[in-house]
Amino acid sequence: MNLPKIKNFPFTSVLGWSVSRYDVFKNCKRQYFYSYYSKFDREIPLSKIQKLKSLTSVALETGNIVHDSIRDLLVRLQKTSKPISRPNFLRYVAKMAEEYCNSKDFCEVYYKQRNSVTAQDLIPQINRIIENFLTSKRLKWIFETAVPESKNWIIEPGGFGETRINNYKAYCKVDYLIPVGDKIYILDWKTGKRDEQKHSRQLIGYSLWASYHFNTNAQNITSTVVYLSPAYDEYTVNLTDEMLAQFQQQVEDETKQMYEYLQDIENNIPKEKDCFEKTDNEFFCKYCNFRELCKNNF
Repeated sequence: MNLPKIKNFPFTSVLGWSVSRYDVFKNCKRQYFYSYYSKFDREIPLSKIQKLKSLTSVALETGNIVHDSIRDLLVRLQKTSKPISRPNFLRYVAKMAEEYCNSKDFCEVYYKQRNSVTAQDLIPQINRIIENFLTSKRLKWIFETAVPESKNWIIEPGGFGETRINNYKAYCKVDYLIPVGDKIYILDWKTGKRDEQKHSRQLIGYSLWASYHFNTNAQNITSTVVYLSPAYDEYTVNLTDEMLAQFQQQVEDETKQMYEYLQDIENNIPKEKDCFEKTDNEFFCKYCNFRELCKNNF
């Protein structure tokens, strides 16, 4: 299958739904304000909010390094399908870990939970995850089934994965997409805990993104989450018309909920910060980059 080019959309300021955006909105409206509307804060300097927003974490950076290592390996497979040298690849991953850890500020250090975070702190866990990938049935499937179609692979397409769902702007950016015969396969790598409810929403979104851009029935698309930690596992959503209709309605309903916190929908201008209430859930506060601003001492 030769895929057409991904469609481009003219820029608009209207907010776009995504699984991650709505999750932040649902969990804490104040965190949502700082994450998406920091320039409208009349009290705290933008530079301060942006600094806190840019903080990474051990778990997040572990995922970033694994994710980007797999991306680069797949790009390499588009050029040559020669067997992977484990020692060379692990050295490549270690170098990436050094670069990432040296260039970022960690939340755990900023909030004095740890004195420092170095690549050596992350590499043992990263290597375990990478080994799960290298010995997986999915990598074997990629070599045996996907490599012959490598010229048609889509690996982290540019942009933000913009699409339209029920005529609402939405973002559903895929990691890795390949056509095989008359089917499209989408894979999403995960290093965190299994969450089928959340991840099924992402997979349906990916399928609708591909359906929209490539003019194919969403039920011709197989979307799979590949869990790489603590043990290898996969989760695939088998789409039905009922699931698609329900998801499309959810996107519309959730978008409208976020619209309620705007004073100007067309230009995506929020109401005042005080309208974005703080959560009373201590779990979210403990791991929030912006907890310093709320002065919650959990």
